[in-house]
Amino acid sequence: MPRRVAIFVTCIVDQLFPNAGMAMVDVLERLGLEVEFREAQTCCAQPAFNSGYQREARAVARHFVDTFDGAETIVVPSGSCTSMITHHYADLFAHDPVALARVDALTPRVFEFSQFLLSLPNLDSLGARFPHKITYHDSCHALRELGLKDAPRRLLGMVKDLELVEMEAAEECCGFGGTFSVKFAQISGAMARTKVDSILQTGASHVVSLDSSCLMQLRGALSRGGHKVETLHLAEVLASRG
Repeated sequence: MPRRVAIFVTCIVDQLFPNAGMAMVDVLERLGLEVEFREAQTCCAQPAFNSGYQREARAVARHFVDTFDGAETIVVPSGSCTSMITHHYADLFAHDPVALARVDALTPRVFEFSQFLLSLPNLDSLGARFPHKITYHDSCHALRELGLKDAPRRLLGMVKDLELVEMEAAEECCGFGGTFSVKFAQISGAMARTKVDSILQTGASHVVSLDSSCLMQLRGALSRGGHKVETLHLAEVLASRG
């Protein structure tokens, strides 16, 4: 079991949802881990990569590798950003053997938050209590690229007094998709409204996910519809004392 972890606080968490990052730190420290924040960190390169700017994406990815060089374990509060690092950095550096070797050495040490927690031995309690009915949204990258379906639900099952009610459209995209929501706003909005309808049918007071980007999309759609359902990152639920 590692005793020291470095955290990568994603752009959206850093700029818009700092409580999710602080909650992640709270949970990690509660488990007896020493948490390190490397101040040189910036972005994972996903926006540039998804927009086709390969050269710019390589520059940002190279900075990530430089920044986290030597870190024993890197924990990320996002399935989307974790997937970018572990699944697509190799594509960026496929023709650069030296850089690719560094990427191959680094990526096995990068974990999405829930993925990391369940890699710890004998984890059966987080000391969390959240006396509310919640529903869970499977973010696309976490589910489809990282295979994280059961992990967050297992962690939610450790939270005292929490009631998880599955929505019918749990695995459907919320419509954010980064630049997709800008380029195809009408389609993105329609997808979000479909997701909101599924959330409301559960009667849950909160919707929880691994990705703040999805939660931002859902929060906007819920707010525009005048609905009172709150959005929370998984880390915020696991850090809650009730």
